[in-house]
Amino acid sequence: LAGDNLGVLDRVLARGAGLGLLHYAVEPGLLKGRPEFLRWIGGYFEAHYSVNPHWDASFKEIPRHPVTRGVQPFAIRDEWYFNMRFVDGMKNVTPLLVSVPPVETMARSDGPHEGNPTVRGVVARGESQTLAWTHERADGGRGFGFTGAHYHLNWGDDNFRKLALNAVLWLAKMEVPANGVISVVTPADLVANLDPKPPAKK
Repeated sequence: LAGDNLGVLDRVLARGAGLGLLHYAVEPGLLKGRPEFLRWIGGYFEAHYSVNPHWDASFKEIPRHPVTRGVQPFAIRDEWYFNMRFVDGMKNVTPLLVSVPPVETMARSDGPHEGNPTVRGVVARGESQTLAWTHERADGGRGFGFTGAHYHLNWGDDNFRKLALNAVLWLAKMEVPANGVISVVTPADLVANLDPKPPAKK
């Protein structure tokens, strides 16, 4: 968001380019980017409204959409952001991954990412949350938001990975195969280029 990056993106997207944002990229910050994110992908993470707990999300029903082709119901632990800020009435937004956060997600103090009275009410009422979605822009362009992907090893899950790969094709206005993008990732592939983590603090 530094310099004129928002303007550059706006000009590129106005020509019909697609934009997909994953995990921390869906949070534009406090000062700028929020109106643009709403236009571009249909939603964003809003500090002091949205939250970022780690939890096991279960996706029992997968809607029919090109991005979900070949994706089967699955469950996976991630830092799933929720209570996202979406365009009014979810206009032109299609939820793809929807789950109900457990009450344990609110076992934290209030803070810009941790919790707030609004989201505590949402969780207490058991309201389902959209964790991945598509957005079709008025100019014909396409947007994709995906709040997971904190854990690198989650890319080893076939359904998790297929949804993201399908989204790349859909954003580019290419045909998504009937069974989705077929890819194979081995455990060795997942760790091949990881930097070593520093030792845990004592």
